Amino acid sequence: MNKRSVQQAFSNLKQLSKNDTAKKKISFKFNSKYLNYQPFLRDFSSQHFKIFDDLADQLEVQNSIANLFDGKIVNKTENCPALHHKYRINKQSENFNFKKITEPLIKKIKKEEFENIITFGIGGSNEGPKLLQEYTDNYLSKFNYFFISGPDKDEFNSTLKPLSGQKNFYIFSSKSLSTDETLLCLKWLGRKRNSQNSIVITANPKKAIEMGFSENCIVPFPESVGGRYSIWSPVSLSVGLENNFSKFLKGGSVADKMILGTSREDKQYQKFVKILVFSDLWFSNFKNKKNRIVLSYNWRLRSLTNYIQQLEMESLGKHSNPESSFKETGQSIFGGYGSTAQHSYFQLLHQGTADFCTDIIYSTSKISPLLSAQAKGQASLLSSHLNRSTNLLEKTNSNSPVNIFHLNKLSLENLGFLIATWEHRVFITACMLEINPFDQHGVIAGKLAAKKFLTQWL
Repeated sequence: MNKRSVQQAFSNLKQLSKNDTAKKKISFKFNSKYLNYQPFLRDFSSQHFKIFDDLADQLEVQNSIANLFDGKIVNKTENCPALHHKYRINKQSENFNFKKITEPLIKKIKKEEFENIITFGIGGSNEGPKLLQEYTDNYLSKFNYFFISGPDKDEFNSTLKPLSGQKNFYIFSSKSLSTDETLLCLKWLGRKRNSQNSIVITANPKKAIEMGFSENCIVPFPESVGGRYSIWSPVSLSVGLENNFSKFLKGGSVADKMILGTSREDKQYQKFVKILVFSDLWFSNFKNKKNRIVLSYNWRLRSLTNYIQQLEMESLGKHSNPESSFKETGQSIFGGYGSTAQHSYFQLLHQGTADFCTDIIYSTSKISPLLSAQAKGQASLLSSHLNRSTNLLEKTNSNSPVNIFHLNKLSLENLGFLIATWEHRVFITACMLEINPFDQHGVIAGKLAAKKFLTQWL
């Protein structure tokens, strides 16, 4: 890395932020069988992109991407690789073969004719499988699915008491098996759990045995798979009960090949991801837009924002690197189901004083055309001066940079492509910021603080 060149690139960006010579929007579209992307980014032009791209070269971002997929140590604070992507390759090794690991359990659950599948987990053990279950939900499902995060016993009782006397299958998901919320649920369930009606999905099988789980009830996954990246792992086992989970893995695999590839289509994909990364960094570091709203305009994607919120804020919510010129790291992510959001906090977005960026995700629906109209309409209003009224009460801000993601259909393959793409966005952003997206010491600090007060209370 040439530090002088890095400093010069950053100086050029600072100069751009002080003048109005680069007001023209970047002109770009990415189209594929999985999704279409178009940016509406005021104050971010091809000039900005070129400077950021040169900076990425100086920071050797492409080498970092190769190191990630080659299984080299990229989580340097914990001295380990990040191998979640190995579930997505065509010829998985034994430890990363989702089908081979989960198939015997899926057969058992179907054979025993369980009625309800109840998953206990929090964070990555909850957000991923919950998103997938909602996304794949169908009215003819053989099972009823429930997710319990803990630690409030009211949540536990309100979910399980109505299921008393029914044939329930319990899934405990915890990478470390030290998660207080999940351990409480395990304690509350007590003797209702046995070797026939429960499993534990963990990277700590030794502790699972100590807690009374027999070996045939333990589903392992590697320590090198972070919780917020575990959506690709057996943590999502319940989704594979009635769906072809390989489609989801395939979509992610396609995105991985494109981020590493050299074809013209691959280069377009890489530019698409870079525009997301570079514009995020530009707006947060130079335009004071430290918040981003993520809106999904399909009911089946209603929990996508929660998933993205954890992925980004846990990965990029780190101190700035003293060696880096960037002082702002991850943006704060909020949002939700777009149609509902329009009737709650959109007033602030359209006429308030807050600065923010916007990501809009939707899929066209012939049955519900209002969804597409709302997605396109809000993107237009947020990003451009449509309302030219001189009446202050009618004027809108139109001050938000907008990224539009259009899924060509709501399939598992397309969702896999989208989520893997979002992971690429996060990883490349971390490379640009020179921070580690795979540790989470702030989360650990919060847990330790809670234990201190719990001990005092007891």
